[in-house]
Amino acid sequence: MQTTVFETIALWVVLGIALTGLAYALFLRRSVLREDKGTPRMIEVWEAIKQGAGEYLTRQLKTILPLIALLTVALFFSVAVVPPSAEAVERFPGLSPDRVKIIIGLGRAAAFILGAMFSLLVGQFGMRMAVQANVRVAAASRFSYDKAMRIAYRAGTITGMLTDGLGLLGGTVIFMIFQKAAPDALLGFGFGGTLLALFMRVGGGIFTKAADVGADLVGKVEAGIPEDDPRNAAVIADLVGDNVGDCAGMAADIFESYEVTIVSGLILSLSLVAITGQVKWIIFPLLVRGIGVFSSIIGTYLVKGKKGGPNDAMKAINKGFYSSASICLAAFALLAGFYMHEWRAFLSVAVGIGLAVAIDELTKYFTHTKYKPVKQIARSSRTGAATLILSGLAVGMESAVWTLLVIAGTVLSSVLIYWGQPIAFVLYGVAMTGIGMLTLTGNNVAMDSFGPIADNANGIGEMAGLEEEARERMADLDAVGNTTKAITKGVAIGSAVIAAVSLFGSYLTDVSKVQAQLGVPEGARMLTTGIRISEPIVLIGMLIGGAIPWLFSSLAINAVSRAASLIVLEVRRQFKIPGLMEGKVKPDYRQAVGICTVAAQKELTGLAVISVLTPIIVGLTLRAEALGGFLAGVILSGQLLAVFMANAGGAWDNAKKLIEDGNYGGRGSAGHKAAVVGDTVGDPLKDTAGPALNPMIKVINLVSVLSAPLIVQFKRITPGLVIVVIAALLAVVFAVGQSKRTRVTPRRT
Repeated sequence: MQTTVFETIALWVVLGIALTGLAYALFLRRSVLREDKGTPRMIEVWEAIKQGAGEYLTRQLKTILPLIALLTVALFFSVAVVPPSAEAVERFPGLSPDRVKIIIGLGRAAAFILGAMFSLLVGQFGMRMAVQANVRVAAASRFSYDKAMRIAYRAGTITGMLTDGLGLLGGTVIFMIFQKAAPDALLGFGFGGTLLALFMRVGGGIFTKAADVGADLVGKVEAGIPEDDPRNAAVIADLVGDNVGDCAGMAADIFESYEVTIVSGLILSLSLVAITGQVKWIIFPLLVRGIGVFSSIIGTYLVKGKKGGPNDAMKAINKGFYSSASICLAAFALLAGFYMHEWRAFLSVAVGIGLAVAIDELTKYFTHTKYKPVKQIARSSRTGAATLILSGLAVGMESAVWTLLVIAGTVLSSVLIYWGQPIAFVLYGVAMTGIGMLTLTGNNVAMDSFGPIADNANGIGEMAGLEEEARERMADLDAVGNTTKAITKGVAIGSAVIAAVSLFGSYLTDVSKVQAQLGVPEGARMLTTGIRISEPIVLIGMLIGGAIPWLFSSLAINAVSRAASLIVLEVRRQFKIPGLMEGKVKPDYRQAVGICTVAAQKELTGLAVISVLTPIIVGLTLRAEALGGFLAGVILSGQLLAVFMANAGGAWDNAKKLIEDGNYGGRGSAGHKAAVVGDTVGDPLKDTAGPALNPMIKVINLVSVLSAPLIVQFKRITPGLVIVVIAALLAVVFAVGQSKRTRVTPRRT
């Protein structure tokens, strides 16, 4: 692959920017760790949170490592199904096809491990920094709103920079090593990151919401005590859950979106290189991502309040976000004009940034306390929990429609930008939209981690008995954090859909390449025929695909319900301990942490099995085109369901906070109890099932792309094929059955 001097230098510059992002993360880490941790009581609470989070992540790692090892072996042998691609043979001239297969197999397996390791590192390191920051935010809030906000946001920025730096580093290095043959290895890189994100999203979501729901139902509704009252045995588990769910889980989730958009973008870029002979199609998305990292460094550093004056955390965060967006747009325009020599590439990434901003504003409208939807939900609390829940359901459903229309308009824009060009250019435009949307990943992840850090600080402040002024500052940061979390969930869901559409294009491209190797005429290849929904077998695949997100969500919500029930029983039991309610005896916090940890681990493998095996079953039984219909069903159904659950849950949560601020009866009123019920219903929707659909959608798409050569290869039903399908089907049925009848038994400590 011939590159100009500028392009060669550009690749090394991108690599340097990735390393700069990682260096900035280390700089911020030192800055955060220098801050004071506060009083001995604050440090005592913090130590309990840190210990619980560490124990959970250690146990989770032990659960998922065997499956990672198994899939690494499977990915190595996956290249044995079809001959090496023409690009792979060209990349390694003079080697026999068997030797090339071994190289590609090793590359794919190594990239899978690298993607999984990076995703794990982002989640683990980001969560541990959030735990380090929460007590420091609480300590700073005693003296300064500005300082508390700055610590929380910069601690979140550490995770954002890790996401940016490691994602860009991995994609760039793999491309530099494999060049034309990069798609084979990149698929492994994306799959590793996505699978780990699924584990961390599901496990963290089950843990955090089991604790949260259980603590709220017994503490706030039954006992009438504050949210983070130290007498509640589940409060430490709740605070631990904020970190393992909203920090580790969401960080890994957005990281894999970042990975997957690079993977799909480079795969589609290589198809354009084959058509045009120009390497610029590959260099452009890498440069775009490099600019994004640089602009995020500037934008996140600008987030700070006014010393001694009135402060608005949301305004400061928005200032950083829009500053980064402005820098990106200006730089992209220069890049398109002086390097690409055309404006279509610029318009594609600009539309992606526009999509991120649009989803940002839409999510704020439907979940922020100052807008009509949340006020309407809070107002409905006056007539009970039922009307409040109905109002929240309506808000969630409406928000899903508007978000889908925005995404559809974005895809349409990509089509119009490359109107009249071959389909490969249109698919490239969609991929560049995804690249553009996640250009500001550093800002987005910082916004997300800000939420649980502020929430934890508020909890530490209440448990440590800090003064009222400090509590008010933390409560305000906590409310802003709820909105920033909802915004990043919206961005994550939107990016999941765009990434899935890009992978859908990669699936069409890869199937067509294999068909070409097998001698299928060009007019009969999938890239030419497309996915024909008029074919009954394709429609069947689409219907099955549409059902999978509902099954997945049902199992995840049921897992939260079962674990929350055990937490309720445990908290009730401890409330009966003589002297506990009088504050003379401390509750056993570790027991609740243990219940949530065990419950979360029991669901991980089963949900992963469903995500990995269902596309293989559909592909082997109904063939490649039906699998395309299956993917379309998963994308459409998953997007609507994920947005509905995330926004309904976020709106219920902020409606509760609006009431707790003294509106519609205030704390302790009948309306407040109704709002707490609504919040507990929304918790597993917004923090477990909804966000977990993002990695699930991409796992299914990546498995489909990886298995495409195998599916196209088989022309007839053989005994071996029947055995494989039956075994996979039994594994899925067993996973569903185990999930539905799993019972977590608390272990007395």
